[in-house]
Amino acid sequence: MRPKTARTALIGRSGELDLLLRVLDAAEGGLAGVALVGGDAGIGKTRLVNEVRDLAEERGFTVLVGQCAELGDALPYLPLVDALRGAAEGGTPAGDALTAWPALRRLLPGADPGTAGAATGALAQQQLFGSVLGLLAELAESRPVLFVFEDLHWADRSTRDLLVFLTRMLQRERVTLVGTYRTDDLHRRHPLRPVLAELQRLPLVNAIELPPLGNDDLAHYLATIDTSHRAIGGGVDLIGGVVERAGGNPFFAEELLAAAAMCDGVPGTLSDLLLSRVEALPDQARHVMRVAAVAGHSVDHDILGDATDLGEIPLEDALREIVSRGLLTTSRDGYAFRHALLQEAVYDDLLPGERTRLHGTFARLLAARGASAAELAHHYHAGHDLPGALRASVEAGRIATDVGAPAEAHRHFDRALEIWEHVTDAERLTGTTAVRIALSSAAAAADSGDYRRAVAQLRRLSPVLDDPLLISELNERIAYHLTDSDLGVGMVEAARTAVDVLPPGEPTPLLARALATYARAMFTTSGAAVTDLANRALDAARTVGARDAEVSALITLAIMEEATGTVERVEELLDLATATRSGDLSIDLRATFHQARVRYEHGELDTAARTAGAGIELAARTGLTWSAYGTDLRFLQFLIHYASGDWDTAELIASGFGVRVGMPTEAHLSSFALFIEVGRGSDAADERLAWLRPFWKADERDGQADSLVIYMARGLAAEQALWRGDPKTALCHVSAAVDTCDPFDPGLIRICATGLWALAEGASPHDARERADDLIERARWAAANGPYGPRLELGPEGAAWLLRAEAEWHRTRGTAEPELWRRAADAFGFGFVYEDARSRWRLAESLLDAGDREAARTEWSRALETADRLGAAPLRRALETLGLRARFSEPPQPVPAAGGGGLDTLTAREREVLEHVAAGLPNREIGKLLYISQKTVSVHVSNILAKLGVASRTQAAAIAHRRKAAAGERPAG
Repeated sequence: MRPKTARTALIGRSGELDLLLRVLDAAEGGLAGVALVGGDAGIGKTRLVNEVRDLAEERGFTVLVGQCAELGDALPYLPLVDALRGAAEGGTPAGDALTAWPALRRLLPGADPGTAGAATGALAQQQLFGSVLGLLAELAESRPVLFVFEDLHWADRSTRDLLVFLTRMLQRERVTLVGTYRTDDLHRRHPLRPVLAELQRLPLVNAIELPPLGNDDLAHYLATIDTSHRAIGGGVDLIGGVVERAGGNPFFAEELLAAAAMCDGVPGTLSDLLLSRVEALPDQARHVMRVAAVAGHSVDHDILGDATDLGEIPLEDALREIVSRGLLTTSRDGYAFRHALLQEAVYDDLLPGERTRLHGTFARLLAARGASAAELAHHYHAGHDLPGALRASVEAGRIATDVGAPAEAHRHFDRALEIWEHVTDAERLTGTTAVRIALSSAAAAADSGDYRRAVAQLRRLSPVLDDPLLISELNERIAYHLTDSDLGVGMVEAARTAVDVLPPGEPTPLLARALATYARAMFTTSGAAVTDLANRALDAARTVGARDAEVSALITLAIMEEATGTVERVEELLDLATATRSGDLSIDLRATFHQARVRYEHGELDTAARTAGAGIELAARTGLTWSAYGTDLRFLQFLIHYASGDWDTAELIASGFGVRVGMPTEAHLSSFALFIEVGRGSDAADERLAWLRPFWKADERDGQADSLVIYMARGLAAEQALWRGDPKTALCHVSAAVDTCDPFDPGLIRICATGLWALAEGASPHDARERADDLIERARWAAANGPYGPRLELGPEGAAWLLRAEAEWHRTRGTAEPELWRRAADAFGFGFVYEDARSRWRLAESLLDAGDREAARTEWSRALETADRLGAAPLRRALETLGLRARFSEPPQPVPAAGGGGLDTLTAREREVLEHVAAGLPNREIGKLLYISQKTVSVHVSNILAKLGVASRTQAAAIAHRRKAAAGERPAG
């Protein structure tokens, strides 16, 4: 920890410091937080953050610090690399934890970027982001974490994307992120501006902008600085004059004060002021400062010595003079400018030829030391060494692709293309062609999410190509990128060209991939054409051993078979797709997800659970937990536990689905948690729905609402409204959800069944019959038809929902015989525990109306037992109401054994929670004491109540007190 000196006293920032400390407090209590600290250069951002770092270390935080640098967006993940290097070299717990994260280890100096796995580009970035999140979560299990990003105004695109990802994903981890940035550098088109605007809308983010210090605070600050101004007299008057000129900027004020101590006059601008202190140095020291400025914010001692061409003794003398005057400070391996403004002033003062020569010197010295290609490219470009710049830019692009920094890869490849024509024998120098670099550049643009740029770059390249193989590859990539984006225009034409341009003859890997992409591009047009193309792709891929194209074709065929064929054939195709790895992790996860999904939808819950678990394990092992299909597998795992009746596990999984969402992907995941929250009648559903509501409305950018969120969230909001006795609101939600569904979507059947429930409860008495007829016809049509014609087979869940819809339709007409509800209940008996119980509730009601009291009681008891086991409070209340009407007596509640048998079934953590419950503590306080989230405490309390067979915290506490009394212990509290 840095020692506190008069020079580093924190003055006038108590309010901002208190806010940052509250963010740390929240992290200690299990709520992640982000603070973005902005202000003009020299205003005191770093000083404030250093104070927070010191206090965090005193409180036992693991502190990671990364510095961005002004290198033209050339070095990807520079602050992350800086932080990881510091952790690895310092022998810290963070450094030890790095061994488990190969995607992060390959960022360290000296590591081979190509050794951590096959993932590159966008997949490698997902792997890297997931690894950073995993590392922070792992560290936070033992100690809270503070991660500081300094000077975000210089951050590269990938670092900005990482910061956004972490801000959105961190929820209940004990992690605080702090970023600093210069507000005076953020011009209208600065790339950080939209990032800040996006982040500052999120609830975890605290925006702190440092204003100028007040005159009294600034005078106090200057009075504490131990400089020679006291020796020259006029202390009070001098400070007053400095305060008047400094405009509340501490760094400017300190430099003014130092300049006044050296000369009679004070320069007029900050740049002149900073240079006046440099000009006061001896000649050799000035030379060292100029050379150091070309290196950047910091410079290694040995490289500085070689670049200055001074002997060791003259260099040390010069550096001693510079450091003593506070212009450079010592750092880990060398020296750093005291402030970035000073480095910028000295660099800008260099003559053009001097600057070019020194960059060339650094390029030569760094190349000899094996520096990164990105850093070499920066110096070669600035030194006007075009051959060196070309070679280094191509290599930097390849490395950026390998480590998962596609935006930086695109930048490096584009820079190489800009100078290609100006370099003699460029192909020999780089070992590739301009066309290949252009293809790599477009791929990098697509991987960074810029599909428009990728497609435009490829289309510009098209007219200059005459090689059929290159034309095919280029058009296949255009079609592939258009398929992955929402830019569908020209997709089919490009895919067709990719296939047609290839010369006839033996199949090739290129043909197999072109056919597989063509099949995907045709997916929404003609089922027969898709199947034919996918079969051709499959044959070609198997002939030439193109496993990635083979798996892609198998998945396409399976999806087509779902709409037109049999379940057995679908499962056979997906078994083949997952039999061996394709060499493309994204395709492998996609295949595993669809295999698990099909098994779930066809009632094979145990097999689906194992398949989803294997996919989640693969995603975790490869750092792709947060990739698209890694996320899909996790929500599918949740649904499997939910359907099979393991609601405690489902709730634990759902506790990781963020409530405070800001992006569609987060909203999709959050919507799934409503299944368990609505089913258990949790008030948390109201907060979640409030955050999801903005996604029901049309997006300002494209005029589209999010159909999946509407289907999921409004469908479950309808169920919540029905449990609360508000069928009119429920029907409103159902109508919106129905409008988002394609008529052939089997998911429409469930929504229609919910709407019919609302109508049966009196939602629309004036036109109930007409609306009910419309909903049942929609459900029947979706059950009978797929996107390409009649549906041969409907899965067991879809069939069960159709039977439920039919029974509800009869209920709207008063003709719901018990047999209708029995068929629905039996149909859900494949393993969907909750829906089986809900159907038996209606079956009991129908039997009671039919006069069969004993059969009604049997079904009522079965449903009640399930509701109790699941903790399905709304269903239990409905059953209680039915029981009161029927004058059924409830089955006896389980009574804990005299020896506390229920207590003996609790886990160690549940016993800890129960002890605090018995002491009368609320969930929030229990969470703070045990370093777990409030949501996790709630799950533990639910498990405790179920295991003890009691209905309230008071009853659970009484059992705990009786056990303590029997054991002769004094009750807690």
